[in-house]
Amino acid sequence: MRFLSLQSHVAYGYVGNRAAVFPLQRLGHEVWAVNTVEFSNHTGYGAWKGRAAPAEQVAEIVQGIEALGVLKTCDALLTGYVGDAALADVVLDTARRVRAANPKAIWCCDPVLGDIDTGIYVKPGIDTFFKERALPAADVITPNHFELEHLTGRKIETLDQALAATRELLNGPRLALVTSLRRADGPADSIEMLAVTHDAAWRITTPLIDFPIAPNGTGDAVAAIFAAHWLESRDIPGSLGKAASSIYAVLERTSAMGERELQLVAAQERLVAPARLFTAEPL
Repeated sequence: MRFLSLQSHVAYGYVGNRAAVFPLQRLGHEVWAVNTVEFSNHTGYGAWKGRAAPAEQVAEIVQGIEALGVLKTCDALLTGYVGDAALADVVLDTARRVRAANPKAIWCCDPVLGDIDTGIYVKPGIDTFFKERALPAADVITPNHFELEHLTGRKIETLDQALAATRELLNGPRLALVTSLRRADGPADSIEMLAVTHDAAWRITTPLIDFPIAPNGTGDAVAAIFAAHWLESRDIPGSLGKAASSIYAVLERTSAMGERELQLVAAQERLVAPARLFTAEPL
């Protein structure tokens, strides 16, 4: 498979393209990474250096790839963090170019807005861009629990509420992957992911690993891994199980090493062949 990935980039740590590209490559896929920001580290540290890439630069890079005539071989577009409104237009234009070259290509859109422990960390208006323009045009969407609540304006404390909120976003997309779910009516020592279509849904549960500071980039990695497996097989529960098993193995290794950043390189063998396998259950 060949992926065009428009996401953020950090020199240190693993978020955005740094969290998505290596797992995809380790799974045997080609990735054309276009970086929307160049930061020293992710913003969760409170201080960083670097800057967002100008929208014109990102557009020019995509146009350069298009000029090579290779977009017709692109199987999927992955998008994540959007820094400003100008870049939002570039994301939509990129999706148009990819689909024009290969109508079978899918767009996997991660509506990066924030998380439970950080709140929203994007500029005003980006949430509106995702809700009104990006998500309706995407094939697969991958919000986390916080983003699902923010995009739907719903408080999610139960499984039924999570399913209803997710289906509210399926106004265009055919599939949603909720990359993290912590609900009041669920076990306190576990975390869940959901895969939801208009007429079916699956849940997978893994143990919650206790970190002093939870690693960033988990959702970025999960979205990429899930998209790759689903593109290959079109097996939603099987792809969910593989993605959950891989990220759990990475998180387990990260915890054992006492690291704050995802240990994707150290855990690469388990990323491909997890020691512990989790199975999705239909709902």
